[in-house]
Amino acid sequence: MKYAKDTRPKGVANKAAEVLVEALPWIKNITGKTVVIKYGGSAMVDEQLRADVMNDIVLLKIVGVNPVIVHGGGKAITEAMDFLQLPVEFKDGQRVTTPEAMDLVRTVLMGKVNQELVEALNEHGNFAVGVSGADAGVIVAEQASPELGRVGRITRINSPLLDDLVAGDYIPVVASVALGEDGGFYNVNADMVAGHIAAAIGAHKVVFLTDVDGLYENFENKDSLISNLTLFEAQYMVENNIVSTGMIPKLKSCIHALDSGVFRAHIINGITPHSLLLELLTSTGVGTTMHSTEESCTFDTHPLGNFASKLLENRQHAASATPNNKIF
Repeated sequence: MKYAKDTRPKGVANKAAEVLVEALPWIKNITGKTVVIKYGGSAMVDEQLRADVMNDIVLLKIVGVNPVIVHGGGKAITEAMDFLQLPVEFKDGQRVTTPEAMDLVRTVLMGKVNQELVEALNEHGNFAVGVSGADAGVIVAEQASPELGRVGRITRINSPLLDDLVAGDYIPVVASVALGEDGGFYNVNADMVAGHIAAAIGAHKVVFLTDVDGLYENFENKDSLISNLTLFEAQYMVENNIVSTGMIPKLKSCIHALDSGVFRAHIINGITPHSLLLELLTSTGVGTTMHSTEESCTFDTHPLGNFASKLLENRQHAASATPNNKIF
């Protein structure tokens, strides 16, 4: 009997086995738990990146994780408004949304972006179900400011529909459109939606896919990435405006989620190949992880940023100076 010669590279096979062995305890730890993933940035716009992220989410589903996806679609909305020659205006980083623009936002987010993501996920099986935040009043909002028009501030999350979909072994894909307290519709920030949904459904983790590696002490200094941050430190950064404008909704969302009992919040770069898997299923991690206590994370991280270390020292000093006061 003749045997075919094994031409497979041994080094590659061994490396693959090592990766799987390393991932095993992380898979065991996260199996059966719900992870809310806020999907946005270039990973949403680039077709290949989008396919890669959807593949990673399906893999998480197959190993027993319950993903819930939340998305916006700012670039697609702007392109549609430009095509229809509707004015595009922002105030304090938020899109001014007239009633006419709100109709277009609904069409783009619910009819285009949401269905594209559902289709990409369902190439691997009938996993995904598209949901508008207005469906069954999943997201309810009130007007944030008259100057912004139909831009909403979330007032409550009605989670039974999402709970039922997760229990039914589906992946809910939620568009960031809310039902208004006034009976209309509101355009709501997808970052804030992710944090509120994670809190409402009792998620284990919430992950934000963005275009940067995480949270920086100084964005211009790429060596200042903060890999490990406590709830107190995140609150301090927001209250003292020590964060870029684009990161404020993400940090506020993380704070809301952690304060409501979510175990971890992560900000990672969706452009990095398989960053979602690296962050959730390996011992190294690739972005910024936030947690509600000062306990160490259960994986090796980059050294804590200098800024975060100073905050921790200040907190310890304040605690010793005012022993009767609880410091958050």
